[in-house]
Amino acid sequence: MHNHADEVLVLNNNYQPLNIANVRRAINLLFLGKAETVETDSKQYHSERVMLPMPTVVRLHHYVRRPLPRLHVTRKSIFARDGHACQYCGARKVALTLDHVIPKDQGGHTDWDNLVCCCTKCNSLKGNHTPHQAGMKLVRKPRRPKFIPYISYTKFLAALKNPHWKQYLSPYGDG
Repeated sequence: MHNHADEVLVLNNNYQPLNIANVRRAINLLFLGKAETVETDSKQYHSERVMLPMPTVVRLHHYVRRPLPRLHVTRKSIFARDGHACQYCGARKVALTLDHVIPKDQGGHTDWDNLVCCCTKCNSLKGNHTPHQAGMKLVRKPRRPKFIPYISYTKFLAALKNPHWKQYLSPYGDG
């Protein structure tokens, strides 16, 4: 399980999620007057001079313009999208690989809509066939995720599990 205790969600001036920073960076932004605290955790931050509520979400006072990055198809991002579970049998905690739902030699592409997480057993059963040809069904149809573009997809999915951050992230993605 991912520990969010030492991480802070940084929101742009318009409340759009921008980054996940460590607590020290967030406190520096607050101290320098570049950001304001939006959410705090019940824990306290102690330094030599001050005792502050622990920030968990901060908002920048100025708007940061960033170019929109592309969401790349990677093994890691497909596994994250599919929850590290076989998309044919639902198995978890087994050896996993990627499967082209429609095999490449049958016109299938290497993209979000044709790649799924698959256990090695189902991959062998399916072979070089479509799920229909192999008599198999997908748990969920693969699709390109809609998600906040400034945070990596795998980090974004992990961040959605933080109850302090969910309301700021879920409008932008798979929450």
